[in-house]
Amino acid sequence: MTTRLTVNDRLAASPVYGAFRDHPFFRAVDSAELTKEQAATLIEQWWHPLHYFPTFLARCVSVLPDIAAKSAVTRILNQETGGGEVSKAHEVIYADSMQECGFDRQRVVGTRPFPETAELVEGYRRASEGPETGLGFIFATENTDLLMVSSIGRAIERTTGYTGNQWVAIHVEQEPDHIEEADNALLTGFSPEQEDSVLTAADEMWRLWTAFFDRLAAESGVGAGR
Repeated sequence: MTTRLTVNDRLAASPVYGAFRDHPFFRAVDSAELTKEQAATLIEQWWHPLHYFPTFLARCVSVLPDIAAKSAVTRILNQETGGGEVSKAHEVIYADSMQECGFDRQRVVGTRPFPETAELVEGYRRASEGPETGLGFIFATENTDLLMVSSIGRAIERTTGYTGNQWVAIHVEQEPDHIEEADNALLTGFSPEQEDSVLTAADEMWRLWTAFFDRLAAESGVGAGR
């Protein structure tokens, strides 16, 4: 078995990942009755990791040691930033889409982060300082991103009745590419110590996102009381 398969298999089998994937928020969002203010809280806090993610990817490119990994992560970064068209950048689509749904644009992009949100963003910054930690966060993010995005999208739809959110649609379209490139970034051989660093970083990212959704559940009542 190749090192790549070993890393991927171990990442997917992580108990920390399993606990995050089974967070009550993701199950409860399909039946929760959210007020618009509660939905706004979800949207406003999501902005912060969304806004920082391209910076995280760019920092990762700068520390990755080989061109194959740099190329793979650059493809994700290119899609996140709109491929040279700022109107197609994910954060621009996000702000535009939420405004179309009836949410105040200035609040969406200007609300202060909860402590859990700030620590999540800081976790991404720390991870981008090294190749193994950066790759761990990239892989973990891309393999759980659609789960998170779709849950927020369903909360918006249930609250506003607005369907066809472009931010959700672009994730559905691009996420298979992102997962493929995250896998490609793990093609290079790792020593056992490096592999452990990737796995440890992925677990840390899932813990930070779990804390993020714990706080959102507490604020909105969706899946609270785990």
